[in-house]
Amino acid sequence: MNPLFININSKNQEKLLYTFEAHTFTFPKNSSLLSMFQNDNIIGFVVEGYLQIIRTDYNGNTTIIEELEKNNVFGTNISSLNNAEYEIITKEESKITIIDYNRIIEEENNKLPYFHQFFKNLLDITSEKISEKNERIEILTKKTIRDKLLEYFRIVSEKNGSRIIYLTMNYSELANYLAVDRCAMSREIKNLKEEGFIKSEHKKITLLY
Repeated sequence: MNPLFININSKNQEKLLYTFEAHTFTFPKNSSLLSMFQNDNIIGFVVEGYLQIIRTDYNGNTTIIEELEKNNVFGTNISSLNNAEYEIITKEESKITIIDYNRIIEEENNKLPYFHQFFKNLLDITSEKISEKNERIEILTKKTIRDKLLEYFRIVSEKNGSRIIYLTMNYSELANYLAVDRCAMSREIKNLKEEGFIKSEHKKITLLY
């Protein structure tokens, strides 16, 4: 279930989406989406597909800011999409639903019995996004590529409750996410394997430490 609609039945979900004048769009792979709502204050969620929020600096360097899979929620403010350097790219055909945030906060919506649960869910999601940004800061403040990799593996492992993790990104994308050179990162992964810290098979990483 989408986290926006936890403890809200399907009938009331439909009423909320109708009240908020939500719109659903389908985009092909490698579409750039942010220009559609860059001047709006929106909340969106992924119905199907996989997207990435990326940042491109003035030197043309790209960094993956956030990955968005099915049921993930994003927004102009909670995902920093009002930054001109940011973009949303579909990595596969994707369907997303967009809600105008101004419709959510209209006063008459407070009368809906299920609105308060929806708003609580939205606040919980925002809190989780802040926590994820703090985790990202923890990764990026590590001084070496090895420490960044090990911190990233640790966070993913703890979230999944398993020492076996499956990368959702390829190595180039992971290097962008960690803000490191791809070749240097690949060498460090090889070193970690040789030193017995990890086993890796394609995108499957097993932590041995």
